[in-house]
Amino acid sequence: GGTPLFTLRKTGAAPAKAKPAEAPAAEAPKAEPIASAAPPSPAASIPTQMPPVPSPSQPSASKPVSAVKPTAAPVAEPGAGKGLRTEHREKMNRMRLRIAQRLKEAQNTCAMLTTFNEIDMSNIQDMRARHKDAFLKKHNLKLGFMSAFVKASAFALQEQPVVNAVIDDTTKEVVYRDYIDISVAVATPRGLVVPVIRNVETMNYADIERTIFELGEKARKNELAIEDMDGGTFTISNGGVFGSLFGTPIINPPQSAILGMHAIFDRPVAVGGKVEVRPMMFVALT
Repeated sequence: GGTPLFTLRKTGAAPAKAKPAEAPAAEAPKAEPIASAAPPSPAASIPTQMPPVPSPSQPSASKPVSAVKPTAAPVAEPGAGKGLRTEHREKMNRMRLRIAQRLKEAQNTCAMLTTFNEIDMSNIQDMRARHKDAFLKKHNLKLGFMSAFVKASAFALQEQPVVNAVIDDTTKEVVYRDYIDISVAVATPRGLVVPVIRNVETMNYADIERTIFELGEKARKNELAIEDMDGGTFTISNGGVFGSLFGTPIINPPQSAILGMHAIFDRPVAVGGKVEVRPMMFVALT
């Protein structure tokens, strides 16, 4: 009798042995999270692909090489090239030829002497300034300096009749004239011409200015005849319109003298023992 220590039970399999308790495994240290890199800015991004090329709906027809016309080379204009030298000829008209012949004849046959003087133009400029407006209103003409020189030359030729003369080469005589015909040089696109103002001694300033204007218009329109330039005993040429200071005019044969006007410049001159600036003009008498 007593208390049983264990009880046997009949089964088909032996009871499984209990596994011994394993020691707890050591935990691996946790890795710290890696800071994520900042995304690249859109501006710094470089495209790696090209956009697709649109294909035409219909293929273009290609031209054969023989059908393509070559482009013509531009034609160089005359005188446009660097260093290009050109020239052209122009036949002298009858008037210009006659003037050239007479001037060369004067150089060969006339013993010419040119003297120079200077004129204080103060009085003439003052006279023109006082009367030019009334003169234009009354006569519809501009009052210039040429009419004053033509009128003064007429007075001088009346006082010196030996100058108001021409030489007749046929009879070898000196012809003294009682009338005064003065030639006035006029520049035109076709050359310099010298039409004649006739009977200047009977003219006033308005008559002289009107005649100069009419002859100038005929000259510029190429309507002057040889008869308009024949005669005359004295010529007046105004080189001042070209800005010349002085020059030596050539006699227009068979005339006896020519007066050359020139540009007006302010220059210091002695007036009454003092130096003053006056409008001065050099004149040349040949």
